[in-house]
Amino acid sequence: MDQDEDEMRAVIERIEQLKMEHRDLDQVIAHLMESATYDELQMRRLKRRKLLLKDQIALLERRLNPDIPA
Repeated sequence: MDQDEDEMRAVIERIEQLKMEHRDLDQVIAHLMESATYDELQMRRLKRRKLLLKDQIALLERRLNPDIPA
C-alpha cells in the first residue's frame, strides 16, 4: 500500500468520524429544542459546531474528489 492510499483512507476515516459527530449534534439539538427551557447560548454554540463540522466534511470530501478543470 502506498502513501497516497494511506492518506486517502485516513481522510475517509476522518470524514466518517465528523459525520458521526454531526449526527450526534443533530440529536442533541433536537432533544434540547423539545425542552421547555434551554440555554440559547448553548444552542447557538451547538449549531455553530454543527456548521463547522459540515464545512470540514465538505473540505475533506473535496480533497478526495477535486474538481478537474475543463
